[in-house]
Amino acid sequence: MTSFTLDDLARIVAQRAAAPVTESYTAKLLSEGPAKAAKKLGEEAVEAALAAVQGDRQNLTAEAADVLYHLLVVLQGANIPLSDVMAELERRTAQSGLAEKAARKS
Repeated sequence: MTSFTLDDLARIVAQRAAAPVTESYTAKLLSEGPAKAAKKLGEEAVEAALAAVQGDRQNLTAEAADVLYHLLVVLQGANIPLSDVMAELERRTAQSGLAEKAARKS
């Protein structure tokens, strides 16, 4: 088991977002506006879904890593800390998924 966490990745994304565009892919993505980072997130999500359908564990693992990275880049660009997302997940998991979804519809 690795000790690397999403918090670690979020810190790296924040550091790289502040780097010069010529030195950081993260900074370059963010400099091109929210649509560019969101597009990359969508592309990686589709690739992950396709790998899942194909039963390709190795590719799904790699694509899932890309999805998590690009999601954190999108969050960084929107100034939404990972802790806000984790708090929302914590709130939602306080009840069953079916009950949570039903509560959102009303």
